[in-house]
Amino acid sequence: MARVGYCRTSTDRQELGRQKKTLKASGCDRIHEETASGKTLDRPVLNEVLASLVEGDVLVVHELDRLGRSMVQMLQVAENLMDRGIGLVTLDGKLSTESMDSSIVKLVVGILGYAAEMERKAIIKRTEEGRVIAMEAGVKFGRKRSYSKGEENHVRELRATGLGYGAIAIKTGLSLSTVRRIVASPLAP
Repeated sequence: MARVGYCRTSTDRQELGRQKKTLKASGCDRIHEETASGKTLDRPVLNEVLASLVEGDVLVVHELDRLGRSMVQMLQVAENLMDRGIGLVTLDGKLSTESMDSSIVKLVVGILGYAAEMERKAIIKRTEEGRVIAMEAGVKFGRKRSYSKGEENHVRELRATGLGYGAIAIKTGLSLSTVRRIVASPLAP
């Protein structure tokens, strides 16, 4: 009977430290780490952990939303574990299949899953609203230009003389795709 910890962050910029610390303090025998979006089903580490668990083991996560961002995902994982005789514990104290009746577990997972789903939708909505406000304020999005205004003008001058894209790229030291992008883009005011 093993206590197996699983921690996940959505991006490389996020830290696993807090999750790992609490999983270690809770007595986990092994801790598996993953960087993957909770909305995707393609989480190889989680799939490997779930497949390796045997009857009597306990899967420990910091919060239930580490297993997924939708109510359906969370319910599927919880039901699969319970059907196989594997415990599921969240360290935020909201779920423990070891001490709860299975019907209560399904109810709690459903409610927490719904809350996680709504939180994700709210984050997406707030992000889009912020993006619109920033665009209205003149904030530019995307990668910064890798060439100067002078280089842009030089490319346009060379193209106006009839020089081909490849020759312009060689002459200016810019990539062929950059030359094509400059020529295709409208003149900036």
